[in-house]
Amino acid sequence: MLALLAACESAQPPPVVGTLARHRFEVAASASETIVQLPVKEGQRVQRGQLLAALDDGVQGASRDAAAAELQRAQQRAGELRNGARPEEIATVAAQLKAAEAMREQSAREYQRLADLAQRGLVAPAELDRQRQARDSAQASVEAAQAQLQLLQRGTRREQVAQANAAQATAAAQLAQQQAQLGRLQLLAPVDGTIEALPYRLGERPPLGAPVVIMLASGAPFARVYVPEPLRARFVAGQRVRVSVDGVEAPLAGTVRFIAGEASFTPYFALTQRDRSRLVYVAEIDIDDAAARELPAGVPVEVSLEAIP
Repeated sequence: MLALLAACESAQPPPVVGTLARHRFEVAASASETIVQLPVKEGQRVQRGQLLAALDDGVQGASRDAAAAELQRAQQRAGELRNGARPEEIATVAAQLKAAEAMREQSAREYQRLADLAQRGLVAPAELDRQRQARDSAQASVEAAQAQLQLLQRGTRREQVAQANAAQATAAAQLAQQQAQLGRLQLLAPVDGTIEALPYRLGERPPLGAPVVIMLASGAPFARVYVPEPLRARFVAGQRVRVSVDGVEAPLAGTVRFIAGEASFTPYFALTQRDRSRLVYVAEIDIDDAAARELPAGVPVEVSLEAIP
């Protein structure tokens, strides 16, 4: 009889055991800046979007202000090019053109007078050459003023306006980027949950990417269990199971959400039948009962394939 009982017990599959768990979130530092606000405590319940911590925004705020100033400059430059030259500017260049023409006429007359004197030998050739240079310089000034006046009258080129618009769009994008980085210095709760740990204190300066706040999600926990190899084929996603929790009298209903495709504690080589029975596969089971919402993480559980109706 004892041998028969021992054989029956050895034929029984090993139990599916594990612990309750909750989704864990690490709210990391987006910059290596000093913690200036830490309004939460360990064990405190928080709502999604609630402020968990704030980092010093002095440096990032200055970068944001510089980007805003650059955007304003680009906007003003683009508006200036779109509007073209003002009437006052055109009138100024037109007056400069008239003055250059008058200077050209005077230089031409003076050159002609000296040329007549040079023919009679009354003026040195060097003096005539200097006046010729003055006449040519006056002509060049007239041509430059004419070109500038035509440029103002025709308005801004389309290519220049397009370049100014592109510079304005770039400045706006840089400002939006700086605004986003500034907003990330306010560390907010990603979900409803409970604060599990605060690795850093107020006034400390965590490195970039270090978790400043660690929290557990609210709602019903899930069971993370280890399925023995003999039961692996019977565990599939979507299957209903019975979850027994230590300290809870009635079993809870659950649904298998995930089961690993590879065994834990691997690799195994040249496994015998006896060794294969020691393999386990990590599985996660969502608990549907509302009674499980307040259960803490880490409590041992045992899962049965017999589902609760």
